[in-house]
Amino acid sequence: MKKRWGLGALVGGAAFFSGGWLLHGAAGPRLSPEQLFDRVFNAVGAYYVDSLPSDSLFRKATDGLLLELNDPYSTMIEGDDYRQLTEQTTGNYGGLGIQIDVRDGLITVVAPLPQTPAERAGIEAGDQILAVDGKDTRGLNQDQAVKTLRGTPGSEVAIQVRRPGMGELIPFKIKRETIHFRSVQPGTLLEGGIGMVQLTPVSETSAEELREEIEALRKQGMTRLVFDLRGNPGGLLDQGVAVSDLFLDPGQQIVSTRGRAEGISRDFAARTDQPWGEMPVVVLVNAYSASAAEIIAGALQDNDRAVIVGTPTFGKGLVQSLFNLGDGRALKLTTARWFTPSGRSIQREVRNEQEQAERLAAQEAGQDTTSLDSLPTHKTISGRLVKGGGGIVPDRIVRTDTLSDGERAFAQAVGGDVAAYRDALVGVALDIKQKRSVTTQQFEVTVAMVEDVYSRLAERGVALTPEQRAGGASLVSQSLGYEIARYVFGRQAELMRRALDDPQVRAAADLLRTSDTPRDLMAQITGE
Repeated sequence: MKKRWGLGALVGGAAFFSGGWLLHGAAGPRLSPEQLFDRVFNAVGAYYVDSLPSDSLFRKATDGLLLELNDPYSTMIEGDDYRQLTEQTTGNYGGLGIQIDVRDGLITVVAPLPQTPAERAGIEAGDQILAVDGKDTRGLNQDQAVKTLRGTPGSEVAIQVRRPGMGELIPFKIKRETIHFRSVQPGTLLEGGIGMVQLTPVSETSAEELREEIEALRKQGMTRLVFDLRGNPGGLLDQGVAVSDLFLDPGQQIVSTRGRAEGISRDFAARTDQPWGEMPVVVLVNAYSASAAEIIAGALQDNDRAVIVGTPTFGKGLVQSLFNLGDGRALKLTTARWFTPSGRSIQREVRNEQEQAERLAAQEAGQDTTSLDSLPTHKTISGRLVKGGGGIVPDRIVRTDTLSDGERAFAQAVGGDVAAYRDALVGVALDIKQKRSVTTQQFEVTVAMVEDVYSRLAERGVALTPEQRAGGASLVSQSLGYEIARYVFGRQAELMRRALDDPQVRAAADLLRTSDTPRDLMAQITGE
């Protein structure tokens, strides 16, 4: 009797923990995958304890399918993400043409873009937009500020601006237009005929914009180029090919794609004569150079056309195809892998995104050289050895300056008050603009200017010890110099100041100064 009670208890306990079961239908013949899906889908739709609309079921099935691919790059895109992707690939949006930053809770104009409604209306760097269509803008975050100013081309917007040095608010009525945000901003001409041009991202008009900007700099006397791909997240494959074509001779290989579907596997080669074949080129890259940017760097490295300087790139050697699904939705799907001319796959083999982020951070800091040493080697067209399988490894690794102990202590003290720190920097810069106390782009940041930043931080509740203030002085001075240059003299002045302080730019310039031809430049790397 006891045994029988124990068996009953065991069965009852199993039923309690596993739930109550109702059996529907008897076992039948083996189902095909399509039939299995239909059965499961219909059963969930008909019998699941909570009612689920059919469109919700289809969406869950779609999301589950993409999730099970274990590919972070294959995903459904919709809403704001779809809009942002469209803007990134085309460079077009409806708006006024203003670069903005939210500082101290106010929409602050970094710069009006050239030949846009904002520039024509007279908007200036440092202007603070206090109201849009009668609505107070104070307290908006960056995304909210952008959405407030953008809109349908042809629509009119009324804004009120506070300008440093003027007592009353300035009203503007501006009609929005289709704004094209260039992936190539105006370049910078350094000493010795060295020009610097940055490309980010790789969008529909990148190749043509790059050609125009290089030609403009050459008319100003540029004979050597620093081509900056740092921070470039990539973009369109065909434009990555077109940009590479500008630096290669007809027939030289650029990239090959290998996929399963018909028409996906292709070989891309240069088609036109390069317009600047005699010009030495150094390409700058870092851990945030990815995808199409890596295609460009890999093509120029494998063809011995440029020297790559910086830190190893992101390592994304996969091609995504975009399938427009209508209603503001699209499927971004990995359809191929790509390979550099030497046969390198630069796809970084990691288990997950966290591991990739950790490895990139270690490489940027110079703490992970063993993984670079273990990467497979390939040969360029001249026989130089280059690494594959872990991003584009530069010909000359140059890292950005690391913080000193004092600067690190200052950064830790500021900690979660970074926004207050940025606000203080911009506040001092705008005050200097109002007072017109800086009159030359070669200005020096004084001790009084740095102390002004510290005073504004204290007013915002950020208390610093004398040791922390002393340790952070050089860092504050450098950052403040950039903000003053931007708001007093414009974006170009800021870029010039940053370039002069940048160790990777300086390394590139040192290579170029003693190189009259691409062959001279390559000889510095090979030792010939």
